[in-house]
Amino acid sequence: MTISTGTGTDSAVAVGILRSTDAIRARAAFLLHRARAGESRWFVVDDAALAHAAELVADVTRTRYPDLAIPYHSRWRHFEAGGVDRTADLRARLAGLDAAAQARALIDLAVVSVLLDAGAGPDWAYTEPVTGQRFTRSEGLGVASWHAFADGLFSSDPAQPWQVDAAALRTIDDAGLGRAFQAGPDNPLVGLSGRVQLLRRLGAAMESRPEVFGPQGRPGGLFDALAGPAVDAHDILAQLLDTLSGVWLADNDIGGIPLGDCWPHPAVPGVGLSRGWMPYHKLSQWLTYSLLEPFEWAGVPVTGLDALTGLPEYRNGGLLLDAGVLRLRDPAAADRTWSVADELVVEWRALTVALLDELAPLVRAALGLDSAALPLACVLEGGTWAAGRTLAQQLRGGNPPLSISSDGTVF
Repeated sequence: MTISTGTGTDSAVAVGILRSTDAIRARAAFLLHRARAGESRWFVVDDAALAHAAELVADVTRTRYPDLAIPYHSRWRHFEAGGVDRTADLRARLAGLDAAAQARALIDLAVVSVLLDAGAGPDWAYTEPVTGQRFTRSEGLGVASWHAFADGLFSSDPAQPWQVDAAALRTIDDAGLGRAFQAGPDNPLVGLSGRVQLLRRLGAAMESRPEVFGPQGRPGGLFDALAGPAVDAHDILAQLLDTLSGVWLADNDIGGIPLGDCWPHPAVPGVGLSRGWMPYHKLSQWLTYSLLEPFEWAGVPVTGLDALTGLPEYRNGGLLLDAGVLRLRDPAAADRTWSVADELVVEWRALTVALLDELAPLVRAALGLDSAALPLACVLEGGTWAAGRTLAQQLRGGNPPLSISSDGTVF
């Protein structure tokens, strides 16, 4: 969907609004208020079920992290799959570099791995050569991308294998990425070609912004662009949205400016050309969460963590449906496949964002922790995502409550 009415200035103002997490929260809260008033075509909200959902999340959190030392919800957790601390292994390999160079390498890994974290499909798995362990879904993609990075697949410099640069991404092809991910007729990886094209677009986007990504076009250039005595979490997100929005294939734009993960909903209020758009930037926020630790490991504190929103994807959204906080007005809606642009899906994701903000303090109270000890990034990790996966496994063998047709850049 393209909106071209108005001047270029009008378009830029609207896009700026839609790239703010304040807009995400305000618009999501509006749709939740509307659903509570019975005005949603798609969902009924059962507020009495929130307490039950919070207890479920707290129970899962205690099981996963008995000492309540809960890390951020980020890609780095997938690098720990199977009880192997691959992050420590990589940091040991990088130990001869200074802190900034280490941070650049770790950011390189996080960015390319998150972009490869689209749905793998039910029939794919990765068997780790070193340990012999077999991983599926996000964990498998994480471990596979870790090894591809460690093996220098994304570097054009054989002397510097542990980096990602634009020149290498330009040469990535289906065969090379398929080998790295052990994909083949007997181990089909959904969207392999789409992943290759996404990496190539990442390379082109970084090449076009050398002032951010440096002369080599490396994701790690974000460290130099943003690092100071401290860095604000929303500033990381804003930089990602400013420089990398063009890598997403969503047709949504205003005045030719790509919006990325931002979708029309007729009831959403707003100023000017931003009216009627519901932004999420889920993958960019997932990436932001995954960049918190590389900055902190380099001695740069990240502030304002709770400016980021909960992630509106099928595990968090599934938790709310499976725990009864949300109900479909028409149960038959669960029997069809929806697109990410369908109003039902747009609204489901908005309600997920707003309800996660309401669920978080209830989870903290159940665990006896405050927001400083348990920011939203840790509630998600403890947490809501794992509880959503647990319920999905119990109820449907791991499948989400709604079927969404997606290229993997949203769900």
